[in-house]
Amino acid sequence: MKLAVVSDVSVVLRGRDRQIALLEELLDRARSGRGGALAVLAEPGMGKTALLEFAVRRAGPDFRTLGIRGIRQESSLELAGLHRLLGPVADRIGRLPACQAEALTRVFEGNGPADPYTLCTAVHALLTETARDGPVLCWGDDVHWLDRASLDAMAFTARRLGGEPVVMLFAAHNEHVTTPERDRLAGIARLPLPPLEETASAEVLADRCPVGVAEDLSAGLTELTGGNPLALVEVAAALTPGQLSGEEPPPETLPPGSRLRAVYRRRFFRLSPDARRLALLAVADDRLDGRTLTRAALADRLDLRELEAVRAWGLVRVDGESISVPSPVIRSALYADAPLSERNLVHELLAQVLDDDRQRARRVWHRAALAGEADDGLAAELSEAAAEAAAAGRYTDSSRAWQRASTLTRDRGEQATMLLAAATDAWLAGRSRRSRSLIRQLTPATRQGRLRGRADLLRGEIELRDGRPVAGRRMLLDAADRLAGHDRRSAVTALAYAGEASCLGGDLRRYLAIAEHAAAMRRRHEPPDVELLFSHFEGMAATYRGHHHEAAEPLRRTVRLADATDDSASKVWASMAALILGDDRRTHELAGEAVRLGTGADAAVKPWALAYLAMADLWLGRYPSATAHSLEGLRLARAAGQQNHAVDHLATMALLAALQGDKDTARLRLDAVSDAAARRGLARPGAFTTWALACLELIEDRPEDAAGRIRLMARTWHTHPVVHVMATPHFVEAAVRCDERTGARAPGAGGLRPVGHEHPQLRAPRPVPPLPRAAGRRRGRGGRALPRGAAAAPARRLGLRDGADRAAVRAPAAAWAQTACGPRAPAQRPADLRVLRRGALDRQRARRAARGRGDRPARGGEGHRGADHPAARDRAPRRGGRHQPGDRGAARPQPPHRRPPPAERLRTARHPLTGGAGAFLQLRKDW
Repeated sequence: MKLAVVSDVSVVLRGRDRQIALLEELLDRARSGRGGALAVLAEPGMGKTALLEFAVRRAGPDFRTLGIRGIRQESSLELAGLHRLLGPVADRIGRLPACQAEALTRVFEGNGPADPYTLCTAVHALLTETARDGPVLCWGDDVHWLDRASLDAMAFTARRLGGEPVVMLFAAHNEHVTTPERDRLAGIARLPLPPLEETASAEVLADRCPVGVAEDLSAGLTELTGGNPLALVEVAAALTPGQLSGEEPPPETLPPGSRLRAVYRRRFFRLSPDARRLALLAVADDRLDGRTLTRAALADRLDLRELEAVRAWGLVRVDGESISVPSPVIRSALYADAPLSERNLVHELLAQVLDDDRQRARRVWHRAALAGEADDGLAAELSEAAAEAAAAGRYTDSSRAWQRASTLTRDRGEQATMLLAAATDAWLAGRSRRSRSLIRQLTPATRQGRLRGRADLLRGEIELRDGRPVAGRRMLLDAADRLAGHDRRSAVTALAYAGEASCLGGDLRRYLAIAEHAAAMRRRHEPPDVELLFSHFEGMAATYRGHHHEAAEPLRRTVRLADATDDSASKVWASMAALILGDDRRTHELAGEAVRLGTGADAAVKPWALAYLAMADLWLGRYPSATAHSLEGLRLARAAGQQNHAVDHLATMALLAALQGDKDTARLRLDAVSDAAARRGLARPGAFTTWALACLELIEDRPEDAAGRIRLMARTWHTHPVVHVMATPHFVEAAVRCDERTGARAPGAGGLRPVGHEHPQLRAPRPVPPLPRAAGRRRGRGGRALPRGAAAAPARRLGLRDGADRAAVRAPAAAWAQTACGPRAPAQRPADLRVLRRGALDRQRARRAARGRGDRPARGGEGHRGADHPAARDRAPRRGGRHQPGDRGAARPQPPHRRPPPAERLRTARHPLTGGAGAFLQLRKDW
């Protein structure tokens, strides 16, 4: 969004930040004496005029403004454009040389055209003379309707403004500059206007509908209009109360009085009959190819050379063998305005030439388009063709065939079943919005029992993957209740997805309630795939309650049962269980199997499976492989319309970049994640972004900010206990590096509490007591005593002798050990101390160097330049390169070029498991 306020006039342009920045830069340069020119080229309705109006307002009183708008009726009148453009400055013509003044005088007196070159130089000289009193803004809108001599003179001047305080702006339609002979703006910088993104489109709709627009309706209108701002404005103005409330179906085309629709209607009817027929062939079949078009042209004796005229007017796009319509708004407008007789001829022609077996669904669909009433026989034929297309993976064809079949059958029950099949195949084709729209078309009378349960299951899965998980959870729980008496496998699947929605949203209390619901449904002898889901529920619920030893056996059972099924989703559930158990290689194997099995109807599971495959690579320290799998998952998630998984993969890639010290890439990815995660309520990506930001702050030597960010992770909406515990080593490093003794000992502020205690919605029966100042005999989960001195073990293992250093390490390490609750504390593993050792030894060297200079050690933080800063360590005296006798336990100082920078110290913790991560991850190894 860009809001400019000039002379109390506010203009809001959505999604045009880059274009506005370029215009402002051009105007600022003109104020300093150097001008320039831009040509804004776009399809009708994309906001060319709005940008020119913004530039005029932004220029304000500083500029002398001259403007002209092309008029089609004057395009044949030579010099008519210059006559209107230069009229306000005609009094300056006398200041020009005689030959140039004579050429411009002819323009105003009508004595006939002058020499073209003399006229062009005269226009340039007149604008330069005008700019002596201040910068000049000269703009031309719809310049494709200007006469040729006027536009040539303006373009000539625009190419020669580098040293003059003159700005020239042109706006034209794309189709008038697509061929060399029509490119009259050659040599002028182009400023294209692409379609608005979904977020900007939703903002335009919200601006025009103060009562608000539902998310589904907004997404559907964005798809219908193709991100065209004018189309969005016109559709929003024509929405009825029933459409806004969801009681009526959304519009399928622009309103009849639409200005944009009138533009395309005029273009269409200016074409020859053959050209109109060729255009309608592309409009009627969105998968038209060159071979089919050629056969249709031969069958109907059409001149294929007329296709070039259709392309020149911007009604079709030719890309190799693909013949398509550039925008959905053009397709819907042309189909609505074409005569019914021509539409029927086109459908009949396509049904005739589509004779390949793979084209059966399209062929039958075109035959059905000719049907004027219900036909059960044709509906049955369409259903058969739809099933064949779905089996072959052509879900777009099958969805359209199912939908058309539903309109031809007389049976209401069959109609609902076909609509649900159409919605399912639309979802598999990656068209989640269309799937939601088809589900809404199910009438209340047919949305009962099993059919309603299946519809709720489908929509709940769509919300889980491409909406708000909170809304999806409610739909999935309703689906489980409706399907319990008809299809237990689907009912348990609905519960599993509802649990996943709760975890993705960070609501573990809801997950535990769903797990209890699932336990009540469990029977003694279940099929392997159903038993796998029940075991997964049992193990994860015990894990989230903090009963980690109780969770081990059901999670192991989940992993074993995965070998008895070829279901892709079951493999993902099992890989999740293996991940919690700490079997990273088994996690990788199961997620890889899920990816390989993710074909056909299981293709929707593939982006989800790739998320766990990338996570397994991350924990195994295979960063390039993890990034590659996340990139693939991001591509598939976007193609499948699963934006939640796309956000998840972006967050993972941001963390990977941060762990490897690539700050620019990490921040770029974080910018793409943060808004979407907050808007959709995605806790896991939100937690990953928090962790990644903390890593960046450690790299930039701001340990206080990093510690505070990780500590705050437990108190915000994006709470995810697994990620929180995984971030423990970086919290410990941050706390040690910033000398955070008091904060680490403060009740509720220091260290990370065990999983369950740190979550605001989950409270264990026996809360963990505040961390005391000294390390003593503490009790872990269930009242079991930890090994004596477990909290002090890290300091001893680090070789620290200084009491202050031990105190600084002891508090966060005590919190770490307190979460262990296992037969051995995590501090007993040398690999777990890598992060603590690096940070603590660096601190100790810095403090000792500061004492040698008589300085007081400074606390870390942003802008920190005290003793803990690497630059301070580099300035420390070395005492001849040897340690003094009093320096017991201190590490040998290294030359500055060998001392690892903060980014390198961060990389030492690249393996979250072996780097140490508390009870949850420690027990993964103990099991």
